[in-house]
Amino acid sequence: MSDRGILSSLRYLFADFIGDDDDEPPFLPEGLPEPVMAVASEAIHLLIDYQGPGYARLYVDRLRRFIGKRGVDDVMLGEIARLMAMRMSYQDPIRIAQLKLAELHGPPGASAGSVEVKKFRLEELIGALPAVIAEYLLDALEWVGWTHKRVSIRFSTASRFGIRRLKIEAGLRRWRLLSVRYAKERVWVERWLHMIDRSLTKQPQAAPTIIQTATMIEGYGDVYRQGMADWNAIIDGLAKPTFDGVLALSDLAGAIAEARAAVSPDPRQTALKRKIAEIRARVSAGADTAVR
Repeated sequence: MSDRGILSSLRYLFADFIGDDDDEPPFLPEGLPEPVMAVASEAIHLLIDYQGPGYARLYVDRLRRFIGKRGVDDVMLGEIARLMAMRMSYQDPIRIAQLKLAELHGPPGASAGSVEVKKFRLEELIGALPAVIAEYLLDALEWVGWTHKRVSIRFSTASRFGIRRLKIEAGLRRWRLLSVRYAKERVWVERWLHMIDRSLTKQPQAAPTIIQTATMIEGYGDVYRQGMADWNAIIDGLAKPTFDGVLALSDLAGAIAEARAAVSPDPRQTALKRKIAEIRARVSAGADTAVR
């Protein structure tokens, strides 16, 4: 992660924590192409609702890095803007409570109340708490072997008690930027942006494919964990070694597409790991043939 990325994240984290996050939304970054303005504007409004103006400013700072950058056209910048907003508004119990409460302000005639039951791992629920608390609780869970224990949580607008609980859960937004989950997401977004940047320098034709890898990660629970694991396997096994000059992969975009086709809901990642190994073996075999 770049120093600039770390400083931006920390600045907005502490601005929100001490209540110094004013109500002034950020402006669109200077030089933003007109075709990208609508996407970025929608993202800013989304992230203000999700976390606050300071968080939206972090988005603008991150997007600004790619404005006018060589090899980045309007379509590519628009996809970076769209997918970054998607990942920065990741689903956690706080967000689900926010969205459930928003149903109360839906169009006239909408359902007066509803109940949704979501399944989380205990570690995921605790990961939404401030790290200073969560780390002790996670250690205790690991000690008793409950880290991966699943629990069902009701998100209800069907009763006053349910609505009151949703408000308490949504109110934890104030602490989200201090959470274990946010720390992981901050690292992920910065690494994704870094990989895009490296691709633009090392293998520009693969940059759109690197950008689209953000779609591998979504939701919460097992789906989220699987997507994150698969993403890291592909980046660590194919993209990073190619950029580092360790793997002479001339068609990184094709290799990533091939690897993604092998992804399956398998925690052991058997098919994916086999495919990555196969791709790397082909590259090594080709290099050996060329030497001979």
